[in-house]
Formats: sequence, C-alpha cells, structure tokens
Amino acid sequence: MGRTYIVEEAVGKYLSDLSAKLKPYVTGLLIGQCSSQRDYVIRAVRTPPKEEQNESTINSSKLTSIDEEWVTAHASQVSRMLPGGLLVLGVFIIAAPELAKDSQNALRKLLFSVEKSAMKRRLWKPGEDDVSDRVALQVCSTTKKIVCRTYDVQDPKSSAKPADWKYQSALSVCWLALDCTVNVNIHIPLLATSPNHDLEKNTKNGLYRWSKQIEDSVFLINGQIKDNDTELLEGLKKLRGNAQSNTQFSDVKVLTQLSHGSSRRSTAAVQVCSGSINLKGAVKCRAYIHNNKPKVKEAIQALKRDIINTLSDRCEILFEDLIINEGLDKKNSEREYHVLPQRLFVPVAGSSVMLSDYKFRDEAVGEIQERFVEMLDQAVQAEDIHIAEEAST
Repeated sequence: MGRTYIVEEAVGKYLSDLSAKLKPYVTGLLIGQCSSQRDYVIRAVRTPPKEEQNESTINSSKLTSIDEEWVTAHASQVSRMLPGGLLVLGVFIIAAPELAKDSQNALRKLLFSVEKSAMKRRLWKPGEDDVSDRVALQVCSTTKKIVCRTYDVQDPKSSAKPADWKYQSALSVCWLALDCTVNVNIHIPLLATSPNHDLEKNTKNGLYRWSKQIEDSVFLINGQIKDNDTELLEGLKKLRGNAQSNTQFSDVKVLTQLSHGSSRRSTAAVQVCSGSINLKGAVKCRAYIHNNKPKVKEAIQALKRDIINTLSDRCEILFEDLIINEGLDKKNSEREYHVLPQRLFVPVAGSSVMLSDYKFRDEAVGEIQERFVEMLDQAVQAEDIHIAEEAST
C-alpha cells in the first residue's frame, strides 16, 4: 500500500491558479512534514523564473528545457527558510496533456537531484525512523487530473509507487510549536597546514562536531523530561484567551552534556594551529509538529535538526556574503568580527506555522519582502516580519 499525503486545501487552489496562468508547463516544490503513518503538505511553491529566460525558452514545448540546477538551487534556498519539522517533501509539475508522457521522467530526475543536494548540506544523519519516500506530483493543466507517485530517494534504482493525495481544510491550524533559545560558544581551531580559503570547510567540520553534542543533549519540554515514545500532547493544555493563534507553544530547555562519564575514554590530540574561529551568541530555534498523536521523539528530533540547521545555514549565508562583497582571501586580518544574520519569522495565512528567514543588520525590510515573493511566492507585510533575536547575536 502506498503512502497517503494529507494536503492543505489552499495548496489545491494554488496549483489550480498556476495551471490557468502558466503554459505549457511549470515546476515547483511541495513543502510539509513526514510522519510514520502519513505525510502532510502545507505549501506548494512554483520555481521562480530565471532573469535571463527568453520567450523561446518559456514557450518551449519540451520538458528537456527544465533547468535541473535552477530547481535544485531553489530547493536549497527554500530549505533555509523552513523551521524544524518542515522540509521539501517533493516536486510537482503542471503540464499540458501532450507532455504527460515525459513528465514522470522529468519529476524523477528533479526529485533525486533535490534530495542529493539536501543531503550534502545536512550536518545530521537520517535516523532509522526517517521516511525516505518523496513525492512526485503530476497535474494536467487541461483536465486538472492528478497523478501522485513516490520514490525512495535512498535507492537510486527506486521505481514509482502510487500514493494517495487527499485535501483537508485547516490542516495546520493547530500544530504544536516547540521553542528554545540555545547559547552557542563554539571554538574551531584552524590548522596551520590548512590554507586560508578553507575557512568555510573548517567551520563546517567544527559545526559537525558541535552537532554531535546537540544530538546527545537532554531536552526538557516545559521543564520535564518525557519518554521518547509517549504522546507529546499528553498533559499539555491548549492556550486560552489568545485570539490571534491556535498554536500550542512548548518551552524547551536544552542541556548539553559536559562529559561522557568515566565509562568512555577520551584522547587528546595536539595540533599546530594558525588561528581559530569562535562562534558566540544566543540563537532562537523553533520546530512545528503535526497534531495527529505526535510522539515526543518526533518533536525533539525536529527541534534538534532546527538547532543544527539554523547555525549551519547562517554560516553559509555569511560566507556567501563575504565572497560576494569582500572575498575570503585576506591575508593580513589578525582579528575580524562578523555578525551572523538574525533570524526572523513570518506567518503563513490560515496556518499556525511560521516560515523563517535571516536578515543582516544593514538589510532593508524591502529586501526580505522581495525574497519571500521570489523564493516562496508569498507577499509579506512589513508588520508581519517578527525578528526573533537581539541584534548582537
């Protein structure tokens, strides 16, 4: 039996609007959450057009003109804007009937390309319970007929399996949010043998070691340690008197272990270093979890991954900014301070879930609004942008 996708009704309307506007085809991403029993799709986002695209490319009636690299780059950018618990669940294509035959092959290629790129960037390894099926949705622009299939992205030879696509209203209106602030103080030595341009690589290695600490941490939910297999909603009361949101917030404290105890031997290595990178500050982390009897382990895993992702993504964004604006090959800089971008959250209409992004201090609100339109096809009001952290983070 195939997987079931429970889909927010607004996604159906969005796909229908796209099929009316864009010809002969349009591709995009499906965003949501996996669970052991079913998956939830809460957003669909079309692939943004390339600036240099000309009319002949757009009007090409062959799917060979799909730019795989562009779709994958879009998926990487979108992944940064998703809080814990949300991920790119798959891809869709809306195409004219004569392109139906080639659509599945195109979807399969895009799906594996997007997943391969995502795996390269992750600092955490998938768990045994992680779902490796991803969805490929084909929509006929004329008849509106839907073909929903899944592929196991862990298996390069995976063949398509049929899946159910079911719409539901107000799907994510009452999802649970877990919030925590993590104080970061990471010291990353730079080996004397390592050339200067390996700053980014060294940082990633240092963050990888730190991510292991986060994986081994103890998480207190509303001050309590809960058994992994208990239901998360047990003992939680809905917040009353809040007309703005139906979100249930849980406050989470993260306790990192100082040592592994006497049972595990540790060895010290002496290395010659030419310098070091220090990452310090307090980062705001958040994960959302579906309200269909979620387990504690699902929620904690989603929050752990958000903690790791948010720091890794910010470092990536900073290095990209430095390469564009300054270059990373300064030889004479003995001590430099760079402020990592602040995290912000933006609400999704008809949902308790908020999407995330990052803002440098000198970045105007208008630039954030443009990014949401380009990456997530969502217009954002300035007053809806919630900066989650102090400027000194």
